[in-house]
Amino acid sequence: MQHDPQPDARPDAAVETPVNEHATGVPADRLVDLVVRAGSLVDGSGSPAFDGDLAIDDGRIVAVGDIGTITGRDEIDARGCVVCPGFVNVLSHAYFTLQQDPRGLSDLYQGVTTQIFGEGVSLGPVTGAMTESMIELVGALPEGARAAWPRLRDFLVHLESTGVGQNVASFVGADNLRMSVAGIEGRPLDDDELARACALLDQELADGALGVGSALIYPPGTYADTRELTAYAQVLARHDALYISHLRNEGDRLLEAVDELLDIARDSGARAEIYHLKTAGRDNRPKMRRVLERIESARAAGIEVTADIYPYAAGSTLLASAIPPPFHLGGADRLRERLADPDDRATITAAIRDGGDWESLWRMSGGAPGVVVLSHHPDIDVPAGSTIADIAEARGDADPITTLLDIVLAAPHADAAYFIGDEDNTRLAFAHDWVSVGSDSDAPAADERFADHPVHPRAFGTFARVLGRYARDEAIVTPEEAIRRMTSLPATNLRLRDRGLLAPGAHADVAILRLADFTDTATYADPKSYARGMRHVLINGVPALRDGTPTGALPGRALRRDEP
Repeated sequence: MQHDPQPDARPDAAVETPVNEHATGVPADRLVDLVVRAGSLVDGSGSPAFDGDLAIDDGRIVAVGDIGTITGRDEIDARGCVVCPGFVNVLSHAYFTLQQDPRGLSDLYQGVTTQIFGEGVSLGPVTGAMTESMIELVGALPEGARAAWPRLRDFLVHLESTGVGQNVASFVGADNLRMSVAGIEGRPLDDDELARACALLDQELADGALGVGSALIYPPGTYADTRELTAYAQVLARHDALYISHLRNEGDRLLEAVDELLDIARDSGARAEIYHLKTAGRDNRPKMRRVLERIESARAAGIEVTADIYPYAAGSTLLASAIPPPFHLGGADRLRERLADPDDRATITAAIRDGGDWESLWRMSGGAPGVVVLSHHPDIDVPAGSTIADIAEARGDADPITTLLDIVLAAPHADAAYFIGDEDNTRLAFAHDWVSVGSDSDAPAADERFADHPVHPRAFGTFARVLGRYARDEAIVTPEEAIRRMTSLPATNLRLRDRGLLAPGAHADVAILRLADFTDTATYADPKSYARGMRHVLINGVPALRDGTPTGALPGRALRRDEP
């Protein structure tokens, strides 16, 4: 198996002959900021673990393995622990929760050191015909959080300047590009609009954005045609940036949706990735092998395409997403007007029940028993964690679609878990060496400030579940390979230089954990439960978690694509 190259060392990082195959020479008797002693080092390349030390100075790794007489102003005893690069969360929605609590604790307890935003919508650029209120497409704005910045970089720098626990980077939301020239109109862009959207993208990429993230089942992303997406990808190709997409369909038309992404990559020359690769709906489960064959064939033909996964059968998004896209035209207020109108509500009810030419989360979940409301809304007596079926029965509703619509009318931004997936298919996908990991969630704490915050267990358990269950317990891949999928693989795909490896010159994002104890504890019934087994987490060389306890340090940085 080929692995990603290690990052280039800084000129002063190695000046002597290594003592052994894992060691890097440094000046004798050097005093550095921090030394991690006697750990089992897993360097992120997929290579076997080896015993040794890690020397860190000025936020960078300066020596790995047998470090000789180097001593640290501070030292961490890593005996009995795996020492590896910190994990990269390829699909994070923590842009609001990090403004509320910058520690990002649900991810910190799992060893995540970098958060990646931008699925469909990003908090910048918000300009032109796009308005701040359009950011509400990603959910209700929490108290104290800001939703919009003129440029994407402004948002990331704001997080860094005010203090943020993890590193942050982002794709430009494809919705932002479209809405900057056409608002939320449900139509193709004309040539002039598309040219202006591409010019905006070019500016954002020059300022370090990772690429473009699309979400093609949600309005207004669903209005973008292949021509529009290919135009964005052509701009991406010029910058060696990534096109990453929540596919247009993950169910009945999954194969066609995969083909669209492959066509975009082929026709543009851009690299591409599929967000949270899965099959939606019981009848579509056999399609995963065909999807994987298509991707392998494309890769063999020279198309650079990858994917990421989260290790749960239930997806999560707005409960309103069960309502077909045509009824979302005009935004959330217009949808509520339709739900309040008896004739429109009857039409919506029939569309949800009968399905149509869209991805029906309701039908793919098996209806009311397969949809769990994650948000607590006391006004309509909806306890979090209840299925629509249970709520309908408690309310005496003959038709559970009525229940669903009543909840959306009262709480348009209510979140839900949809049991559309198949974890065996996720395991099948993860066996492929081009698949990385993202939580598709935000990063709250398990405390009172998030008491009413809707949570899927993947927020607290994704990375522990992959390494603890998929690698350690089920041996789908080795622990070393699972760590590569969560470190150097995404860092390389995202062009985050000097990240994702334990190597001289790399930024010191480091996770130190007891592999035998590393376990996800979050469930659908009790989702706000931290993972166990993580002992220390260093971010840019600074301990953010020490001896299993958050330090309160906020050493995260705003990252740019291909920046040293």
